[in-house]
Amino acid sequence: MNRKVNIERKTAETAIVLDLNLNGNGRSDLRTNLPFFEHMLALWCRHGFFDLMIKAEGDIEVDAHHLVEDTGICLGRAWNEALGSKKGIKRYGFSAVPMDETLVTAVTDLSGRPWLHYDFTFPPGQIGAMDSELFREFWQAFVNEGRFNLHLTMNHGHNKHHIIEASFKAAGRAMNEASSVIEGFDETLSTKGSLE
Repeated sequence: MNRKVNIERKTAETAIVLDLNLNGNGRSDLRTNLPFFEHMLALWCRHGFFDLMIKAEGDIEVDAHHLVEDTGICLGRAWNEALGSKKGIKRYGFSAVPMDETLVTAVTDLSGRPWLHYDFTFPPGQIGAMDSELFREFWQAFVNEGRFNLHLTMNHGHNKHHIIEASFKAAGRAMNEASSVIEGFDETLSTKGSLE
């Protein structure tokens, strides 16, 4: 099953080229000029066993918001397209990931219905050169365009880096489980017969 997709998107604010392979090995080649964001996406790839290439440019001299959100849009479109009909996939995924004092839970349903539950409390200040609220914007764009349901919950924690890192790892692991193929099952895991 070939689950590789290329997405290109250009606006007045950003220009993004993205390649996603759901049947990957966790490799990434990320060029966004936002090192902390790249680090988090690399973790999502590694723990989800997805291969991802992103070349993104944007007006980050104004703010990182446009580039982060538009990357989420492109990754969501690629994700949805790569899943195809969703026949044979597990559909649901769960992961709880600790990172020192932090524990984050991710639960996903590749239902075709976008929904984000994002329950995090951050101490004041930036993470790297990024505002912490940008990560919610990324996940919201990702689930909207990817057409899936994602619940990310911080069970406890206080270090901003640890919290965000655990969230990307947990999401990668849960999404890998949900998108994995059940051997010998070639139907859609829904009584409706469709996940749209």
